[in-house]
Amino acid sequence: MTPVELSRTVLHAVRRAVDEGELALAVLPERVVVAPPGPGGCGDYATNVALQLARPAGQPAPAVAELLRTRLLRTDGISDVVVTGPGFLNISLDGDADGRLVRDILRAGLRYGHSDTLAGQTVELHAAHDARAVVLMDAVARVLRSQGARPRLTGAGPPEDAWVRILGVPSDISSDIPAGTGTGTDAPLRPVPAPADPTPLGRDAARWALLHPAPHDRPHIGDSQSEQHLAQRETNPLFRVRYAHARTRALLRNAADLGFTPEPGPLTPEGDGPLTFDGDGPLTSEGDGPLTPEPGPLTPEDDGPLTPEPGSLTPEGDGPLTAEGDGPLTPEGDGPLTADRDTQGLIQLLADHPRVLAATAAHRAPDRLARHLVAVADALAPLLPSVLPLGDEKPSAAHRARLALAEAAGTVLAGGLSLLGIDAPEHL
Repeated sequence: MTPVELSRTVLHAVRRAVDEGELALAVLPERVVVAPPGPGGCGDYATNVALQLARPAGQPAPAVAELLRTRLLRTDGISDVVVTGPGFLNISLDGDADGRLVRDILRAGLRYGHSDTLAGQTVELHAAHDARAVVLMDAVARVLRSQGARPRLTGAGPPEDAWVRILGVPSDISSDIPAGTGTGTDAPLRPVPAPADPTPLGRDAARWALLHPAPHDRPHIGDSQSEQHLAQRETNPLFRVRYAHARTRALLRNAADLGFTPEPGPLTPEGDGPLTFDGDGPLTSEGDGPLTPEPGPLTPEDDGPLTPEPGSLTPEGDGPLTAEGDGPLTPEGDGPLTADRDTQGLIQLLADHPRVLAATAAHRAPDRLARHLVAVADALAPLLPSVLPLGDEKPSAAHRARLALAEAAGTVLAGGLSLLGIDAPEHL
């Protein structure tokens, strides 16, 4: 059961309670938000719908939550529902919920998280005559389309030729002021302008530099600040996202060479206890912080040195980064990796992707999606060393399950980058 399906299940429980006279509501909610549990919560997902309905229903929130809990427990795919705090519903899915999520992602592909929530709505977007404003409008339009809306793009003037050629913005942006005939007319998009011309960075790095900061924040572009967006090192969040995606593609190729394919399922072999691994790979993850580089190889495959792509990321400093095959990313300092601690964070981020897309569309804020992709990439890193068998080890069901989870994460990264108008290369 995906978060979208669970949201609909909870909403159905509310509507049934109203139909049967257990809840007195004059207006039914249009949607229910489910998300990973916060502090003090439990289970796979939580929702505050009971708190939202308590006042209009004229009942205490815990009573509403208990009423909905009883109904949800009868639903296939839900193993437990616990009421915590003032009335939060904490929902646990059946044991294979993680496997079903991975299957759903792989089945949907790059369209995972897309929905028809805004189907039939025409949203008029208007941007100032500024490179960042036009790129922001283009990214917002892409995400709105993923949610079923039909955006209409207008600007204070036609886009500059360089914006179209290099930044990838549409060439057919009208310079007419929106007439207000659509179902939603936004205020003009006026983010803080970039302090320098972003086009020398090339399409991918320039769009990231303009979209990753919140619209009210000034982009780090110009003079030495631009170099950070081209650096192939862990301090560059775009590099981390694209590198993580490339690693997942390399793992799929390497697994095919070893004769096994991804298959969602349990991530740890029964009876083997927590996953532990050693290794001297170049990137390390400590706690929940960012990856930190150590001397050693960096590329996702064994076919030669890293070479930058035109208009994309280029190495700086001491020449190209080279690597051997799938040298492991290794965690150090936090003890052995366990499925509970290290994969659940990644799984929750993947499950949260549809909600992030919906919020990005609602708030016209592509920076939310960009930050989400960085979080997914950082959460994926500790899993990668355990995907392929080591030495004489034979591929197991756990290896196939980890490969499927890695592929699902790579799919989310590629889909998210695509909505930002940024390429997700299979080789980096």
